[in-house]
Amino acid sequence: MIRYFADDNILNANEFIRFANQVWPGDYDEEKTEAALKRTINITARDGETLVGCLRILTDGCFFGTITELLVLPAYRKQGIGSRLLQMTREHTPTMLYFGAQPGLEPFYEKNGCERSLQSYLIKKR
Repeated sequence: MIRYFADDNILNANEFIRFANQVWPGDYDEEKTEAALKRTINITARDGETLVGCLRILTDGCFFGTITELLVLPAYRKQGIGSRLLQMTREHTPTMLYFGAQPGLEPFYEKNGCERSLQSYLIKKR
């Protein structure tokens, strides 16, 4: 049975990195990941003790927020987990949220009540 947590305080860098590498492989630094997790609202889905879905909100708490990522393990997709995480986001965000979507996932977000908004841009760190 999948359980959902609105601000998962037990989520740590080691667990998140193992999880994220199954969905979006990358070169995650454990120290930086731990610092990042402490700065975000972490909404999670767990199957027993296993992290199967995670949505992170970064916000100033007053005016602006963004979804940094919405990840669901491949074996758990198409079960409503991503939709439930988005629903919980509406219930627990202190601000309006702007975010980018991977190309091709727009129908998922629109099905879940998200509205198309501003075009996104990227500024790379030098």
